[in-house]
Amino acid sequence: MYTPSPFRDDDLENMRATIRCARLANLIMATSGGPLATPLPLLLDESEGEHGTLYGHLAKRNPQWRIATIGDAMAIFTGPEAYVTPSWYPSKRQAEHVVPTWNYIAVHAHGPIEFFDDPDRLLEIVTRLTNIHETSRATPWAVSDAPVDFIATQLREIVGVRIPINRVESKRKMSQNRPMPDRIGVATGLAASKLARDQEVAPLILVQD
Repeated sequence: MYTPSPFRDDDLENMRATIRCARLANLIMATSGGPLATPLPLLLDESEGEHGTLYGHLAKRNPQWRIATIGDAMAIFTGPEAYVTPSWYPSKRQAEHVVPTWNYIAVHAHGPIEFFDDPDRLLEIVTRLTNIHETSRATPWAVSDAPVDFIATQLREIVGVRIPINRVESKRKMSQNRPMPDRIGVATGLAASKLARDQEVAPLILVQD
């Protein structure tokens, strides 16, 4: 990932927070037939390895798990993002050489990929993923709410994914390369936006040195 030094984020906890908050990742593998990608939810087990280990599952009919991988797999996680108009830059009044840009957070996690179909391991992963995404609901649904035989049938239709992370890189592009008045202008503009995703980005912009 191209990451100029102002946007590089080496804070492991920041990376983990982005992974935990991402609702969907993109799993990418290089193969002899070209790159393959699948969007899927992944959970991070921080207790496994220096950088943690990712778990998830694919549909068994998805051919991606049957094709040999060249090198490591990569999982891409994205955080808050927003379009930035140069109209928010006070510096525009002094210099017209400004253009639009995009603020965003992205984490790329790399590691060897393992696929498994052991029903006990699959049940554990499905249960953990479900609990993560149900926990905020007033009445959370649990895997155990469904009939045991039905769940067993569903598990036979998926393949587990395990990626021990051996390299992780993070880019946090939040107008750090702009002078402070411009940063304040961007934060103010995003905060006033009617879009919830813009409002989410506004407080992430550093407006004090």
